[in-house]
Amino acid sequence: MIRTGVVARTLRALCGLLVAIVLIPAARGEDSSNYPVRPIRLIAPSLTGGLNDVVARILAERMTASSDLNHQAVIVENKGAVPIIAAQFTMSSPPDGYTVLIADLAITAIIPVLSDNPPFDSLRDFIPVSLIGTTPFFLSVSTRLGVTQLREFIALAKSRPGKLNYGSAGIGSVHHLATETLKTSLGLDLVHIPYKSSGQATPALIAGEIDVLFTALGQVQPHIKSGRVVLLAVASPERTPKAPDVPSFPELGVKDVLLVPSVHALVAAGTPKAIVDKLSLEIRKAATHPDSVRRFESLGIDVVGSTAEQSLAQMQADRVFYTRAVKLSGAKAVE
Repeated sequence: MIRTGVVARTLRALCGLLVAIVLIPAARGEDSSNYPVRPIRLIAPSLTGGLNDVVARILAERMTASSDLNHQAVIVENKGAVPIIAAQFTMSSPPDGYTVLIADLAITAIIPVLSDNPPFDSLRDFIPVSLIGTTPFFLSVSTRLGVTQLREFIALAKSRPGKLNYGSAGIGSVHHLATETLKTSLGLDLVHIPYKSSGQATPALIAGEIDVLFTALGQVQPHIKSGRVVLLAVASPERTPKAPDVPSFPELGVKDVLLVPSVHALVAAGTPKAIVDKLSLEIRKAATHPDSVRRFESLGIDVVGSTAEQSLAQMQADRVFYTRAVKLSGAKAVE
């Protein structure tokens, strides 16, 4: 005879299987045509008030108001000042489009090449959604050097090998890697002075404690007007409207120093394309809204709001540049 308990357990198991089968299409429907049906999190790898945090909050405000996102709340979630934590949190989240990482060059290009065993690979573990914006990087020098043009700075540095120094936000930072690339390209001997952040390196340049610093315009603009800092070149393919009198490195004959720090939106690998495309469109709309553009420009960010494909192309180009830059610098992550 068949025991009643066995029959009951068998029936429960069959019911569970049927429910699972029924729910699979429902879940798939949520992932595509019905997306989003709950709040979206924008993960900021910075403390409140940091650049990535501010970028995320500008986007979140506009995205929350979008009827095409069903007016679902878009919430900013900070994961501290260590980019690796935010990146690993996002890549281990379900690939369903509800967790979006706001990532700068540290995540997209530098950390993945600083170690022989990196904690993540941005081109493997994530899908680019949009290149939100870029920030032109300028080679700035203290006016105490008495130079106003790149050729004058090169001549001075070559006449005083090992006597001039440059600052950075630490070993492996974009400032460090950019300057090491410049040193190699121009055959210069500059001494590296690492600080804990650009918030410390910039005042050091203003005070004349360091001679050279790659920096965003917004950090030094008031001091250009006061005569403490001079911009020699911008590390972009062409001049920027933000500083039209500053020549680009390529027009000065320096071809290897092309870096435009960028901020991307990324989701975990495996996220369905339909969701990536929808997110990409909504982020572009949010980023290019006139109010957003005004607020981004106040941060020194040129809005792009690209497609997912354009974001990927930029990440791939950055990977090539920073792989070479890391090799030139000899920088290594602390294991």
